Amino acid sequence: MSAILEVTDLQVSFHTRHGVVKAVDGVSLRVEAGQTVGIVGESGSGKSVTCYSLLGLIPQPPGRIEGGRAMFGGQNLLGLSEAELQKVRGSRISMIFQDPMTSLNPYLKIGTQLVEPLRLHQGLSKAAAWARGIEALREVGIAEPTSRMDQYPHEFSGGMRQRVMIAMALITRPELLIADEPTTALDVTIQQQVLDLIKDLQKRLGIAVIFITHDLAVVHEVCDVVNVMYAGRLVESAKAEALFAQPRHAYTRALMRSIPALQDRGQALYTIPGLPPDLSLLPSGCAFRARQTEDRQGLCLTDRPPPLREVAPQHWIQDCPGCVEGGLS
Repeated sequence: MSAILEVTDLQVSFHTRHGVVKAVDGVSLRVEAGQTVGIVGESGSGKSVTCYSLLGLIPQPPGRIEGGRAMFGGQNLLGLSEAELQKVRGSRISMIFQDPMTSLNPYLKIGTQLVEPLRLHQGLSKAAAWARGIEALREVGIAEPTSRMDQYPHEFSGGMRQRVMIAMALITRPELLIADEPTTALDVTIQQQVLDLIKDLQKRLGIAVIFITHDLAVVHEVCDVVNVMYAGRLVESAKAEALFAQPRHAYTRALMRSIPALQDRGQALYTIPGLPPDLSLLPSGCAFRARQTEDRQGLCLTDRPPPLREVAPQHWIQDCPGCVEGGLS
């Protein structure tokens, strides 16, 4: 199947007074039509920066796209002008942001914000766009959508605001939806409702989804392919079924051990020791070496970053002998 988005060797840095932060360092990924691709990792691993850079949403300066390509519909997104990107953002590629309260304008009614993409990208009349907005709220399960269009964000609960964000992202029927940790600020019950809603709408509309999260349990539920990121680089990439059946990298295994539902009742929850490295002072070898707890630290590479290699069909790992048992290096 052909890819609707193919990212190759993406490199994004932030040039600060304290040095150059390599936020994304050589990331490649592929998204096929109708597929859900997960990007998972701890905060600061480069997940959001990867996707924000595709849409020109990182501030430049201090951000800078140092290299790579992102082919979408025959165009390299990284080479488009701001005017050209405006035609793609919110029309062919939409995004659900992590916190709807900071994404919605508190001074504008929900309806005004919801129909803006239709007015901007499709040139609909105000009446036609308003009718589509009512239908969009109904699609995401908001009761009494006609009256809700005239309300302000603070009149909605957190879960309802996230439903509004989903409606806004899908109202133009995009080809690709980027969901940036859309359930993080919600309680568990509402999280499940939002996940079910995204899956249902994706199936009905036939769109592809990139799902950014730190939660492997969520990834297991919604994703077809999983990309695990650490310190700005991919450490493992595979189909979800293969990755959960046989995680090959020590960081992936550590993330799985951190899933609360998989731990014995009454036992202390497992946490990965230490903190992710400073991306402006990355070690010369394996970035996960200092936090690795599998008694193989002495085998980790110290002279060069581990290369990404294919160990099985569509299963790629960052090949560090200390992190990959029976490593290939």
